[in-house]
Amino acid sequence: MASVKKDDRLTSSQSFMCVGFAGIFSKTVTSPLEVVKIKSQVGTFHCKRGFWQSFLLIYQNEGLRGFWKGNLASCLRLFPYTAVHLTTYRKIVHLHMDELGSISQWRAIFAGGLAGFAAAMMTYPLEVAETRLIVQSCRQPTYVGVVHTLSKIYRNEGLPALYRGFSLTLLGAFPFSIGCYAVYMNLDKLWQKPPFRFTPLQNFINGCLAAGVAQTLSYPFETVKRKMQAQSGRLPHFGGVDVHFSGMIDCFVQVVKSKGILSLWNGLTANTIKIVPSFGLLFTCFEMCKQVCLYRNGYIVSPLSYRLAPGVDQSLGPSELQEAKRYLKNRSFGSGESSLGNRW
Repeated sequence: MASVKKDDRLTSSQSFMCVGFAGIFSKTVTSPLEVVKIKSQVGTFHCKRGFWQSFLLIYQNEGLRGFWKGNLASCLRLFPYTAVHLTTYRKIVHLHMDELGSISQWRAIFAGGLAGFAAAMMTYPLEVAETRLIVQSCRQPTYVGVVHTLSKIYRNEGLPALYRGFSLTLLGAFPFSIGCYAVYMNLDKLWQKPPFRFTPLQNFINGCLAAGVAQTLSYPFETVKRKMQAQSGRLPHFGGVDVHFSGMIDCFVQVVKSKGILSLWNGLTANTIKIVPSFGLLFTCFEMCKQVCLYRNGYIVSPLSYRLAPGVDQSLGPSELQEAKRYLKNRSFGSGESSLGNRW
């Protein structure tokens, strides 16, 4: 959901690294909220008494490290997910561009959906590993580390277990996209001005609103997905899931029958609270990384400010700027030799 504005002054590798490091920082800081959310979705005993009591129970039973379980798997997933998503999106957009190089909004949404599907499919096993690591008890762990988790699930349960619940990623994409579209179509009414005149703060608020609405609409699908990822007959207490089921539809039925329909939104408080700091840290860290890269590329005078370097054309790409600098340097060197020859 969170996205950052593309800057042509960065190379592809710099953009990729900025997004990756910003994502890792954001995920690591907000990991305690993610742990509470996932435990609430799965239905472990930690989360039977509400949002604040969940933090206390996790701390009492697992200590501070319990709030960062599964964070490594989540962070490792960022880089391949970003790489696959960006590559697939660019290829699909290129195929649907018209003669003028533009693409319709619906085709762009379609391209984003397909890119998200490809990225999710490639990295889904890491999401399963994250869920298993978060749900297990620190005192009697079944898994030790990301690689051990993946290998043990594969050996004991087979390859399908690493993709259990993946269909819910696709089903949840529909209400998610509808929520995003509904918010962005009404932003001009909210702010009483056209989108191209929005300030950075307004764009940040827009992203948080869209994320909040979209994630709330698709949340039941994610809840069932997390339960399917966690449940296993080979684990103590079937993986800590609060209901037993035989498949996706049966999971929906059993949850509604035994816990009520609102239990499909368990953990929504933690998820909603996480949106603002997650987006804020993501954008702040991205901008800091971007400033360092722009300074290295020669566009700004300091990595601590956005003051533009004098005499530098900001419309040039990094390779074009370096080429222009080499040309001017050679030209200056040539003119120096010429003046020296004239003096002789």
